[in-house]
Amino acid sequence: MSDDRDASFTALLEYVEDELAFATSHYNDSYLDRRISSRMRRTQTDTYDEYFDLLCEDADEQEALLDSMSINVTGFFRNPDVWAGIREVLRSLSAATDTVRIWSAACADGREPYSLSMLAHADPGIDEAGVTILGTDISTPALETARSGVYEESRTVDLDDQLDFLDDYREYVDVDGRRYEIGTEVKQNVRLERHDLINDEPKSGFDLVVCRNLFIYIDNAYKEPMLRTISRSLRPEGYLVIGKAETIPPNLKSAFSVRDARLRIYQRESADAEGEASTGRVDTSSGF
Repeated sequence: MSDDRDASFTALLEYVEDELAFATSHYNDSYLDRRISSRMRRTQTDTYDEYFDLLCEDADEQEALLDSMSINVTGFFRNPDVWAGIREVLRSLSAATDTVRIWSAACADGREPYSLSMLAHADPGIDEAGVTILGTDISTPALETARSGVYEESRTVDLDDQLDFLDDYREYVDVDGRRYEIGTEVKQNVRLERHDLINDEPKSGFDLVVCRNLFIYIDNAYKEPMLRTISRSLRPEGYLVIGKAETIPPNLKSAFSVRDARLRIYQRESADAEGEASTGRVDTSSGF
């Protein structure tokens, strides 16, 4: 970028962070630029300054930009080999305790928490009655889609192929043409709420946290505090699953032992590098 263009881009990001309360400083500039440029094309604005003026005046565009900046790339049973690993984790947890509490962090439109619930219902080695799943995201529109549990197949998204991880997914999903609706029994295990991993407080007492494909968009300086929030939300020896292209920062490696390096499945140590041990208290705000 030229100096003037760079200054305009920086001013725009500062406005979004200070006035719209979206922590742009935590994200990669390249990711933010792609999202802003997409909105500029849609609004037919040619420069950052022109788009900045529009953004200041148009509340609908403010909402549209915030929704655009939220990470919403998802799918049912994304990376089936990882889900085979998650199944083994859930079997182990279900055998060890009557109640398994799972947090699907940055869950986008809900397909990940519903995948977790369907897996619990479909696998005889997992007691679905004891499994509770909290799905959280920063995007209110994405959570509205998740609460509806209705997904439309498009020319580029094959939902039948995604759900084929299960032997008979139609036990849990009502299919009408290209419309897929999550069944009531699957929904009953899932609660959805807004949560910002960057700014909000940790939760507590979870046996498994799944947070996949978020950190690849986050600036390196902020990955550690976000993962520390997740660490504090896990009980001792609880499990963490991150994206296959993601890694645990060096300063946090002592907080987690590696269960499967290829699948990025980790287990929290009894106390992390700062000597923090989970209290085991349940965060009742989750509703579970």
